[in-house]
Parts: sequence; C-alpha cells; structure tokens
Amino acid sequence: MSLATQTVTLEITGGVAWITLNRPDALNAWTRELGEDLRSALDQAADTPEARAIVLTGAGRAFSSGADLRGGQRDEDGKPDVLTPLRETYNPLILRVRTIPKPVVAAVNGPAAGIGCSLALAADLIVAAESAYFLLAFVNVGLGLDGGASVFLPARVGHARAFELSYLGERLPAARALEWGLVNRVVPDDELETEVAALAARLAAGPPGSYATIKRTINDQLYPRIERQLDDEAVLQQERARSADFMEGVLAFMQKRQPSFTGH
Repeated sequence: MSLATQTVTLEITGGVAWITLNRPDALNAWTRELGEDLRSALDQAADTPEARAIVLTGAGRAFSSGADLRGGQRDEDGKPDVLTPLRETYNPLILRVRTIPKPVVAAVNGPAAGIGCSLALAADLIVAAESAYFLLAFVNVGLGLDGGASVFLPARVGHARAFELSYLGERLPAARALEWGLVNRVVPDDELETEVAALAARLAAGPPGSYATIKRTINDQLYPRIERQLDDEAVLQQERARSADFMEGVLAFMQKRQPSFTGH
C-alpha cells in the first residue's frame, strides 16, 4: 500500500509504515499543508492493521529544517499567527505520534531543527545517521520551544542539558546526541535505511498489545500533562511571534546575519 501527497509519502510494506517528509528542495521545512498531510498519513498507518510499526524520515539530505519562515500564517491584521496552526495542526500531530498505540521510529537522515527536532523527539525510538544533527533553533529567531520540545527534551537528556540546548541554540551532532541519551542509535549514513528497516521489522514481528501497553504506561509516567503543555507552548509562542525580537530574528535569518535582540 502506498500514498503520496505534495508533501508526504506513505508506503506500507512488510508490516512497516514508512512515512517520509517530502519537501527535499526546502529541506523538508514545515508548512501547514505538510502538517495536515503528515497527520493523515499517521492516521492511515494507525488504522491499517498490517502496519505494526511506523518509521518517520525525510527525503533528500534533511530530516526537517523546521518551520518554513517564508510561508508563515498571518491573522486578519497581517500579524504572525502561530497559535492557530499549532493548535489545529501541529500539536494534534505531535500528540498523535506520542499516543498512537504502535512503535514509532524516527530515522533522522540529516538535520532535525526546530519543530523538525520536536517531531523526532516525539518518536519512541530515534536512529540517526552519523552526519545528522539536532538543533533547537527557536531561540535563534527569538521564539520559545514548541511541538512538545519542552516536555520531550528534559525527559530524554535531563534538566541541565535541556537548558543548554534550548538556550544556546547550537547544533548537537549525532555522536554527542547518543552520548547524552537523546537518541538510541547512530549508524553510518549509508547504513541508516538498512538498520532502521531491520529494527522496524523486529518491532513489526513483536507483540502489538505489549507495545501499546508499554507506550501507554510510559506516557502516563513521563508525559501526564502533555496536552496542557502543548497548548501552553502554543499560547506563549504566539506572544513571542508578535514580538519585535521575532521580527528581528526572522529578518536576520533572511539576511544571513546575527540578530540584534532588544527584549521587546
């Protein structure tokens, strides 16, 4: 079984649903369309009994570079509107990844930045290529965390490293991500697909009921208020998106220069 939209592809084979972000020319940057297509692919994988494990990956040389800053949504006053897409599209998608009663593996084939990083962190297992890196780039454009990063990051790496990654906005190479416990495995680039396929096949051959129970109980322990946290992130992110610092951050990004933040 296969499905292809403008931004996402789905292929179900050998008990595994392979879902691929498919905007390679834009490094798989997120648009609302991509979020909606990804949610549809996840729903189809969830509703297909033959799909007993799910793999998320990116086409081309990136997993995802984060939100597409050139195509942001605006409200009726022409001001940035991040609250609506977060509440209506992105947050339900992240919640779906976390609560779908099947194992979800992120195969991080390249950069995973911003909400693309959040998506990887939402998965149950992360396998990264050696050249991949993780980047919580929100602070670089004057934003806070979203996509559940404020929940998943400290759960994976602890308080100290969560603040370091969030505050400094620096790349975390795959090898160090493994040392820190952010990811489960790191493999040579040319072996990523083979390694992930073997892992996903093993999961697909395992006991579905056990996986669903394990995921639910771990979620109850680690993420008991995830829905509230996702909405808190969205509300606070909307405040940041209306700030002068965000405008400066985006302009600096476009002009390829260092931003000059003022706190306004």
